[in-house]
Amino acid sequence: MRPHIEAFFDEATFTVTYLVADSTTMAAAVIDPVLDYDPKAGRTATASADRVLAAAAKGGYRLVWVLETHAHADHLSAGAYLREKTGAKIVIGEHITKVQKTFLPIFNMRGEADGRAFDRLVGDGEMLKLGALDIEVLFTPGHTPACVSYKIGDAVFVGDTLFMPDYGTARADFPGGDARALYRSIKRILSLPGETRLFMCHDYKAPGREAFAWETTVAEQRARNVHINDKIDEDAFVAMRTARDKTLSMPVLILPSIQVNLRAGQLPEPESNGVSYLRIPLNRL
Repeated sequence: MRPHIEAFFDEATFTVTYLVADSTTMAAAVIDPVLDYDPKAGRTATASADRVLAAAAKGGYRLVWVLETHAHADHLSAGAYLREKTGAKIVIGEHITKVQKTFLPIFNMRGEADGRAFDRLVGDGEMLKLGALDIEVLFTPGHTPACVSYKIGDAVFVGDTLFMPDYGTARADFPGGDARALYRSIKRILSLPGETRLFMCHDYKAPGREAFAWETTVAEQRARNVHINDKIDEDAFVAMRTARDKTLSMPVLILPSIQVNLRAGQLPEPESNGVSYLRIPLNRL
């Protein structure tokens, strides 16, 4: 059964958010929603999330899940906003607690590393219902120790494991990242039938390509991915990924993003003056 899928590209963060729905029951999920954030002004906005809500309303869909593939380091999540607006439950992989244990001390943040900010923590092979459709959770660590992908019908939403074939794969040098685990996670995805549709969380428009793109197939990735096609073995991939990661700078929004996304997109509580503040730990990354 093929789900209804609409993609929303946020060029400011190169992030793709998906509205996925069962057209028979009108139940819908949003995957990896973006909260707009201007780092120069320290200002948040909900235009990106509101576009998704408007599309859901236009289609007559009822939002029941917000699915996070991981705690993103490149954009703030709009999960808490969507939950407030619709009552949808926020889902993330159960190993988010490992990420919380790593980053809560870095930000000197209060709270337990127990995942309770999210409504549901899911493990490998767990199934969620989306109307008449099943959402299957695939544990796909490597980019972070908590990454999951979501298989819905003939489509898999791969988070930050893979990019389009001409761009390659995600980095694995964040705390808890592991290039060898990433290789094995991607190989698991690429063991699915060749016609399986794969939906990326990001696109950075590889050199020579004029348009942004975010949908491909297992067969296309196996044949053409510049980092991990059928001709590249694990050791070669790990050597390439490790060397490449050493050349990459930190994402612009990693510090504001992580501290918000560990809380399922909930902004810090306002202080005595009614203003919320983000923390910038110096010399910790």
